[in-house]
Amino acid sequence: MSELISTPHIIAHKEDFAPTVLMPGDPLRAKFIAENFLENPVLVNNIRGVQGYTGTYQGKRVSVMASGMGMPSIGIYSYELFNFFDVQTIIRIGSAGAVADRVKLRDVVIGQAACTNSRFGEQFDLGGGTLAPIADYELLERAVRISREQGIEPVVGNLFSSDTFYDERPALFERYQKMGILAVEMEAAALYMNAMRAGKKALAICTISDCPLRGEALPAIDRQESFRDMMRIALALA
Repeated sequence: MSELISTPHIIAHKEDFAPTVLMPGDPLRAKFIAENFLENPVLVNNIRGVQGYTGTYQGKRVSVMASGMGMPSIGIYSYELFNFFDVQTIIRIGSAGAVADRVKLRDVVIGQAACTNSRFGEQFDLGGGTLAPIADYELLERAVRISREQGIEPVVGNLFSSDTFYDERPALFERYQKMGILAVEMEAAALYMNAMRAGKKALAICTISDCPLRGEALPAIDRQESFRDMMRIALALA
């Protein structure tokens, strides 16, 4: 076994993580996936209560670990997994709020790209230019195919990764709606940028849990059942 690697947020051996990591925001959702979908899951990280597990799914090793909420948090965990633990692929699985009229409650939305109001990309010093955070195309294409094989028609397009959950600008979503944005969430853009910089692969798959512009939201029990579709797509993809 290799030497134990200790970062500020993860303590594990490099081989403790599978090449592909599923990344929900909530540590309890990571635990739920490990206990209900993986065979022989092993807790490989629990620093700060951000639980990471590795097990097998249909004979293949796969890991699942929480990202926390927001771009700074997923930026930390995805960076460390990509750069210190040799993880090749991270698949975000989380909730999102519908922005486009055609996106409904329980829809599975796959982020082809993720625009953002975050300044996360400024660290790459691109001479005043902007970076377009995009998913890995191979992952995207496979995720669409797997979804359809499972009887789910995904909605594919642009996400909006917001730095704010409670926003003082009431017309913000309407402006992004005019630009064709499908849904709002808080992590995909940072994940995509870290993957691009590391030469790795990333994809965000989200389930629509609420529609802010229409005042609709799923109750807790429905979220649990609807999120299972997204989990199965991600696991098959892994």
